[in-house]
Amino acid sequence: MSSLPVPAAPDDGIDWDRWEPTERANLCFIRVENRLLLIVKKRGLGAGKVNAPGGRIEPGESALQAALRETMEEVCVHPLGVEEMGVLHFDFTDGYRLHCTVFVASGLEGEPAETDEADPFWVDVSEVPYDRMWSDDRHWLPLVLDGKKFDGWFRFDDETMLTCRVIVRTHS
Repeated sequence: MSSLPVPAAPDDGIDWDRWEPTERANLCFIRVENRLLLIVKKRGLGAGKVNAPGGRIEPGESALQAALRETMEEVCVHPLGVEEMGVLHFDFTDGYRLHCTVFVASGLEGEPAETDEADPFWVDVSEVPYDRMWSDDRHWLPLVLDGKKFDGWFRFDDETMLTCRVIVRTHS
């Protein structure tokens, strides 16, 4: 499913209709009842921040296949009942452009374990540590936790969010 075109925010100067990512990635949030599996990312973009397991999509992989692989690699579990919830478009002032598909799983096989890439932990959905996450997360993750599908467009300068637009999908 592709994202709907959206007009650029008046102050970001980006033609989002013609925007192309330099890289594609995914995030896979695992929610079991009112608990959410998160990680402290140990390396790469966002090292030290709290996020969900995920990573780059390899050649020949779908976003879902990559989400399953990355979750196993990062926290040693296999997500179950996985559903796509949204798409994030990140445009960085240094030229990096990331397209990220967001998934939510309703269960898992295995027990989360720390790896070289991530330190997993469970949190109650009412206590998500947004102050330790990327600043865009507080604009779309609550939608995901409410079961709403979305699309988001963000402009960043390093770790500083410059512009933000999130819309709830009215189609499935």
